[in-house]
Amino acid sequence: MEKYVYEHKNWTDFTWNDKAINAVFGKVRLMQGKIIGQMNALGFSAKEEATLNALTLDVVKSSEIEGELLNYEQVRSSIARRLGINTAALVPSSRHIEGIVEMMLDATQRYNFPLTKKRLFGWHAALFPTGHSGPYEIEVGRYRTGEMQVVSGAMGKEKVHYEAVKPQLVKREMDGFLDWFNNDNSLDPVLKAAIAHFWFIIVHPFDDGNGRIGRAITDMLLARAEGSGERFYSMSSQILVERKQYYEVLQKVQHSTSDITEWLEWFLHCLKNAMLSTENTTQRILRKAKFWKLHEHTPINERQRLMLNKLFDGFEGKLQTSKWAKITRTSTDTSLRDIKDLVEKGILQQTEEGGRNANYELADLKSE
Repeated sequence: MEKYVYEHKNWTDFTWNDKAINAVFGKVRLMQGKIIGQMNALGFSAKEEATLNALTLDVVKSSEIEGELLNYEQVRSSIARRLGINTAALVPSSRHIEGIVEMMLDATQRYNFPLTKKRLFGWHAALFPTGHSGPYEIEVGRYRTGEMQVVSGAMGKEKVHYEAVKPQLVKREMDGFLDWFNNDNSLDPVLKAAIAHFWFIIVHPFDDGNGRIGRAITDMLLARAEGSGERFYSMSSQILVERKQYYEVLQKVQHSTSDITEWLEWFLHCLKNAMLSTENTTQRILRKAKFWKLHEHTPINERQRLMLNKLFDGFEGKLQTSKWAKITRTSTDTSLRDIKDLVEKGILQQTEEGGRNANYELADLKSE
């Protein structure tokens, strides 16, 4: 049997090949600066929206990696309420969602506070407010006291992917981790984020929720790297896209000695891809900000404002009078008047395709 990394003496004296990671590391740092620059040029409300977007994705996708689907609107509303962001149509959210959001915001908004055992236990309790994970009762708000295996496959044919640190060693390993996390400032925070993620997942200190807490720790250090609680990209979204490689590389490096070059390479590429996918979102937010600046003195009623924002945020399907009426809860006549008014103002235009029902889209933005 191959040894696990933690079975080696001084296993947390991690090493890596600088040459192998330097190029992608430099690129990541450059892109972080570029994204922050772009966002600072956006103005306050657009920046708030970008942060709301990224944090919502982070919460939703981090749970999706674990196979749990959360309601996007509920998560978004919960974050908006807690950050005091004015956004239309807030919906109430479940206690479970509130708990996950609480953990995420504590990690990203209070990124400069120390990470303590008490804080970690608080996050864990917030993730499992009922003391259960699905139908199973679990140990909540404390380190696990049982063995921990990561298995897959049908009963009787289980395949063990990983066996974590023995329960009696968890406290000692976590004390070492927290001491390093809070007191070792010799590393660039982006590299520290990658190492912290790996280290935490290897120890697997809790009965459940290790993946989500590990990703929250990553986000906390990325916020530190940028010196800001504003989040403009979602690492968890990207990990979800690359989930297969994520597990493969973890499985490989868990048997290494202490050389984690391969893990760092994967992590930095994943982070780079997370930022690249943000560029599209940023373009959309920029376009929206530019539009509202251009039309700050144009008379636009609340229904029109709601629908235009929906169009900018990526409206699904075709916009027709009937849809407008349904979403704004008005009559077809009122909806048609609203639309015609925006067409006359050059804001909406009818699409090329003919047919019985006219479809509308945003006209191209032209600066006056």
